[in-house]
Amino acid sequence: MSYETFTLDNGIRLIHNRVPSLVAHLGLIMGTGSRDELDHEHGMAHFFEHMVFKGTQKRKAYHILSRMEDVGGEINAYTTKEETCVYASFMREYYGRAIELLEDILFHSTFHQKEIGREKEVIIDEINSYFDSPGELIFDDFEEQLYKGQSIGRNILGSPESLSRFKQEDLLRFVSHNYHTDEMVICSVGNISFPRLIKGIEKYFGQVPLKSRNQKRPGILPYEPADATVKKDTYQAHCIIGNMAYDLNDDRRLGLHLLNNMIGGPGLNTRLNMTLREKNGYSYHTESHYSPYSDTGILSVYFSGDKSKLEQSKKVVMKEFSKLREKRLGTLQLSRAKRQLMGQIAISAENHETLMLSMAKSYLVYNKFDDLKEISIKIDRITAEEIMEIANEVLDRVNLSSLTYI
Repeated sequence: MSYETFTLDNGIRLIHNRVPSLVAHLGLIMGTGSRDELDHEHGMAHFFEHMVFKGTQKRKAYHILSRMEDVGGEINAYTTKEETCVYASFMREYYGRAIELLEDILFHSTFHQKEIGREKEVIIDEINSYFDSPGELIFDDFEEQLYKGQSIGRNILGSPESLSRFKQEDLLRFVSHNYHTDEMVICSVGNISFPRLIKGIEKYFGQVPLKSRNQKRPGILPYEPADATVKKDTYQAHCIIGNMAYDLNDDRRLGLHLLNNMIGGPGLNTRLNMTLREKNGYSYHTESHYSPYSDTGILSVYFSGDKSKLEQSKKVVMKEFSKLREKRLGTLQLSRAKRQLMGQIAISAENHETLMLSMAKSYLVYNKFDDLKEISIKIDRITAEEIMEIANEVLDRVNLSSLTYI
């Protein structure tokens, strides 16, 4: 896979991968998320994501949604701790329409107070829905436990109390202070020539004024392991165990991705799925996640099951952690794990929307994107000794924290 890049005079970067497909994908990712909010702005980045669909200087909400839907396309968005992204999927002949729409909603939204009032209620419903999903809520609560009192630990949605205070001037101020052209990447995957794409991007996004970030995010406070148990009116127990892990710039992150995939990745043959579910029948659902950020990261294991099996399940998890820390992977085990991870990455890349979003994130953070061949070479270089060293650092029982709903 080859890609082409270009940088506008205002600092907005463009990355494009031309593929022979009738469907194209275009998005803009920005290096601002919920972590960049002040205490009184909790939920503002996610609120901004919602509000860009609610009206611009020349469009009402209906016309924004219909602009791509009328030609069979889709437009969507998401917010994370460190990014905001808006993207569209459409037939390739509608590139111009998608480019113009993205620029309009991201740089000319009006944030009318009437629409702000309506959208507050929508997001409050979204927040309340989490309380009915303990398997989702526990991840937010665990991050808040690990990053106690820090903006990166707060949930992305905000709270009904914080949302109730938002006004038009608050949103305008937040956007002005936090969205910078030198931290914006436009990413495209579709069948269009690069010169033609650049022409369309420059026509609309070239008019955006240059704005560079001049403030730094607050640093991460020292981590202190902690265990917590919360009483919940649920049939099952829910448990998450984890530790601080490597950030996005740590060379060991790919090794940790491999280790995480072995512990509880998407495959049905992961260590925890085989022991907790297949061998013992303790848990129907188990998974592990590695979430790297710009200057920190989290590795976590989650499982749910009958409350009477909670302690046995914890012992199984700890036993698997001990095995990874004490016994070096054999050649066949390591080779199998590498093939599995590489296969998952390759399959994911076949989905052009997923590929577009991955390219956008990588180019935003690293100013480059590794193709499948480069990724395969890096995975092949990982040794059993490295995996064991990573396991001993990240899975050390002394440094693990836990949160249990029971």
